[in-house]
Amino acid sequence: MTTTVEELTAILKPYDQTHVLRYWDELDEASREQLASQIKAIDFDELATLIKGEDEQIDFATMAKNATLPMAVSADGSGVDWSPEDARKRGEEALRAGEVAVILVAGGQGTRLGFDLPKGMFPAGPLSQRTLFQIFADRLAATGQRYGVTIPWYLMISEATDAETRAYFDENNNLGLADDQVVIFKQGTMPAVDSDNGKLLLASKDSLALSPDGHGGTLRALDRNGCLERMKSNGHQHLFYFQVDNPLVTLCDPEFIGHHLLAKSEMTSQVIRKRYPTEKVGNVVQVDGRTHVIEYSDLPDEAAEMTDEGGGLKLWAGSIAVHIFDVAFLDREKGSETSLPFHRASKKVPYLSDSGEEVKPESPNATKFETFIFDLLPSAERTIIYEVDPAKAFAPIKNADGAEKDTPLLARQAIVDLHRGWIEEAGGSVADGVKVEINAKFALDPCELKEKLPENTRVEADQYFDA
Repeated sequence: MTTTVEELTAILKPYDQTHVLRYWDELDEASREQLASQIKAIDFDELATLIKGEDEQIDFATMAKNATLPMAVSADGSGVDWSPEDARKRGEEALRAGEVAVILVAGGQGTRLGFDLPKGMFPAGPLSQRTLFQIFADRLAATGQRYGVTIPWYLMISEATDAETRAYFDENNNLGLADDQVVIFKQGTMPAVDSDNGKLLLASKDSLALSPDGHGGTLRALDRNGCLERMKSNGHQHLFYFQVDNPLVTLCDPEFIGHHLLAKSEMTSQVIRKRYPTEKVGNVVQVDGRTHVIEYSDLPDEAAEMTDEGGGLKLWAGSIAVHIFDVAFLDREKGSETSLPFHRASKKVPYLSDSGEEVKPESPNATKFETFIFDLLPSAERTIIYEVDPAKAFAPIKNADGAEKDTPLLARQAIVDLHRGWIEEAGGSVADGVKVEINAKFALDPCELKEKLPENTRVEADQYFDA
């Protein structure tokens, strides 16, 4: 049914936003429907509250003063009443029973990398040139084969990565996974508004200036696209969450899953130990019995520098955006108005001027609103954090080579170093300067690798161990 300008005016006028219809008479039918659908998708009551700043603001300075560390499993396995072996056994039981599903947040483009495709299509394999998507698919396939199950892969994309991601999976036969194993769905958007007056910005005559609603939009998108219902009906009780830029992610690690289950946690997060007080990572803390993440930019230096009895950092746990959720917890929180608050970001957003000319601002002109998935932590009745060694689990690809950290060069070297360590642990050796890469379908871990390598294997030249 065609939307009329009168219908849209009735929606916009109470919020003084009718200016976005100024080019309506110039638009064809398809363009009108595009603009109408964008307008209808906005919760204007919510947006008005955000523009006025009437949503609840968090006093991070006060929170930080009262912060302690949540229940935590240290890298050596200490901190809980069970052993790493107990956790691994419990995690393997859950995997074998088909209780685990996986979600990848893959809405980002490779702009900062100088790569003009979805970031998941970036070639991260140091020898194989496998894409990030392929590395994850190989590990998922290998894990499913080990435990005799098909692990569903939910893949959340954005408007910007939608078409190219779907085409990539179609053209590459779902990267070797079953057709019904991969579920691709799109996250929501939020409109950008003028920082001075709160007015909606037009990106073009037939489109608002929209941006993804943040990784916190995962929950809304899972619910809106029927994914939560699909998980429940298929018996998937736990959801492994990770983001697209980390090729070292310990995807479906049974030990991590086991700690989550033995702790009876509703949300469990992987963390790394901060190297120095003000390192730019989210700080996982506990305040008044609830777990929170305080962004590095919101953590006062005096809180960051607090030490414990042994002289180490009191707030040492840095988030790496790898979590496990109980599906029942997500189902409970999907309708909450408080569990995923919006955060504001001041950004440079191109827009159409009143005269219809495109303006590319040189300084921030707009406010964007986004949610963060870690804000679900305070809503969980019970949580636990799990320390991982970054050399084995965290090598994000965010910046182009030449930057100080988080580059493709560093991530590829981290993969080589990890797999070199696996070969040595399996009783082999690698000559100096030689690169190695191991496909998860060849070996998921050093124990499996030991079964496949001849005794006293010596790798003298670059080698990719393929399936």
